[in-house]
Amino acid sequence: NKRKTLSIHVDFLFSLSGFSATANYKITLSSLTLLCYCLIVGVNVALILTIILDQHLHEPMYVFICNLCINILYGTTGFYPKFIFDLLSDIQVISYEGSLMAYDRYVAICRPLEYHSIMSVQRTTVLVGFTWLVPLCCEVMVLTLTSTLKLCGFKIDKLYCENWSVVKLACSLTIANDIVGLIVIAFYCVHVLFIVCSYVQLIKSALKSREGKRKFTQTCVPHLLCLINVTCALLFDVMYSRYGSASVPQSLRNFMAIQILMIPPILNPIIYGLILTKIRHRMVTLCMMAGQKCRLRLKV
Repeated sequence: NKRKTLSIHVDFLFSLSGFSATANYKITLSSLTLLCYCLIVGVNVALILTIILDQHLHEPMYVFICNLCINILYGTTGFYPKFIFDLLSDIQVISYEGSLMAYDRYVAICRPLEYHSIMSVQRTTVLVGFTWLVPLCCEVMVLTLTSTLKLCGFKIDKLYCENWSVVKLACSLTIANDIVGLIVIAFYCVHVLFIVCSYVQLIKSALKSREGKRKFTQTCVPHLLCLINVTCALLFDVMYSRYGSASVPQSLRNFMAIQILMIPPILNPIIYGLILTKIRHRMVTLCMMAGQKCRLRLKV
């Protein structure tokens, strides 16, 4: 009877037990999280509007940056409002239903004379579509398999719900889920290796000239820092979810789980966008033009 009760309960709500370490800091953490979310939205929206409104920025690299910012807004909007609500609530539950930049820089630095012919509108469109379609297909496969599992628990030892946390609650065999999960992990590992190989070629090319070194230092070193941060955070999250020990402090688990949803959305638009002189100058120009229009309207 108890097992049946759990199975009925789990069809509706999961309990997120990762918030136990935040109970004494609700107001502080929720305020900082809201501030972080507003900063993420402000920076990314500013970059998106700057790139869309300025014809001079309608080039492959800036299109990829714009796509990255849209992706960040999509992901954070799906996470932060619910997370802030959970921080302020006494009970945290969730319903059961509820590499392009590396390639672009490689072509720009290693094959500059061929850049515009290689990075055509058609190829840019395909690459942007690829960044949305592949993760969508992976998620559909994973979620479809997870939705068929018989579950015998409802307690998720994390700040938020993700696929493997649900799979660990299954009563039935999860062989298919394990295989698909490993395939997805392998795919993204190959993705990271592809990016690393691109940067190896970049380094070889950059060392040949002073201008190459300048370009690499300006655009690629910051990209590498973002890549290392995201890769380490994802690796810890995946490995701990599958093989982690309960002896790891809850605060450390919470930090590693949340930092990938907090640090990259803020750093990525700054490193990939605002650090570029062309975008920064265009943004300042647009702000000055908007300010002048406002002053003229006030005078009228």
